[in-house]
Amino acid sequence: MLQWIIVVVVLVFVVGAFRSALSRTFRLGRLPGDLHFSFRGRQYHFPFTSTVLLSLLAWVILRVV
Repeated sequence: MLQWIIVVVVLVFVVGAFRSALSRTFRLGRLPGDLHFSFRGRQYHFPFTSTVLLSLLAWVILRVV
């Protein structure tokens, strides 16, 4: 169990470090279905499609491993 926690922490760190390069390459956060809007001077971002795709990717990886 401790090994999985360490793996998850390392993956979160690596993805966070390369987030801008990954978002440019895979367009995460700018897919159709990701909502962006402004209301009373504030900007809101709801990445529904990106979340679903990342969840499916994680599910496939965990099923293979």
